[in-house]
Amino acid sequence: MSGLLKGKKGIITGALDENSIAWQVALKCKAEGASIVLSNAPVALRMGKINELAEQTGAIVVGADATLTEDWEKLYATAMENLGGPMDFVLHSIGMSPNVRKGRAYTDLHYDWYLKSIDISAVSFHKMIQTAYKMDAMAEWGSILGLSYIAAQRTFPDYSDMAEAKAILEGIARSFGYHYGIKNKVRVNTISQSPTKTTAGTGVGGFDAFFDYADRMSPLGNASASACADYCISLFSDYTRMVTMQNLYHDGGFSSMGISADLMQQMNNLQTP
Repeated sequence: MSGLLKGKKGIITGALDENSIAWQVALKCKAEGASIVLSNAPVALRMGKINELAEQTGAIVVGADATLTEDWEKLYATAMENLGGPMDFVLHSIGMSPNVRKGRAYTDLHYDWYLKSIDISAVSFHKMIQTAYKMDAMAEWGSILGLSYIAAQRTFPDYSDMAEAKAILEGIARSFGYHYGIKNKVRVNTISQSPTKTTAGTGVGGFDAFFDYADRMSPLGNASASACADYCISLFSDYTRMVTMQNLYHDGGFSSMGISADLMQQMNNLQTP
């Protein structure tokens, strides 16, 4: 422990189990001296193990439906009362696609589910920020982070409508980053993380094959959930006060690669009779 977040207060959303990036972020926030409130959707609270995380971090748990503004208002009000003031950081780790979950092809989307994907995975980020903005729930020089994925810029067929959701998420960070920076010097960023073996990630079709592909493509290999949590901590800290409105790649170099020698060798081996 170095106390990088000593005295800071924050909200961590989306921790389901120990495989979750948000779970790892919460543990590291505690280790670095922060006080936190945990939140997830009511159904996730029933399915996951968040109460175990609350015991480990000394946090309270507040259930909130991320699609409902009134739930965000309740969450911020409870967090400010419990922690004694506005937040220094907030993590948005929320995403779900009914189309992906139910196996609907991108060429045969159920449009009501599509809108649900966008609402849960992206519009909730705007609601999270806008509610804080109106309630003055963020401290000056605070940090807001959303977790994204490179499918926002490049095509990964099985990622389906979540690609559009992540593109919107990143756009919201740029747009609201301007307004919140002007208002209160609050910075807003997204992290584009490697494919990660979380409960949500492994629900995407062909995940294991793609995980191996990305690992071979990336000079440093895939970034783990724990490594991503370290990066989040740095962006919550005062050392990154002038970083805002950015989509920051945390992917072992994958986003800058064309092809790797490892993959070339693998392809040559497949072609050898």
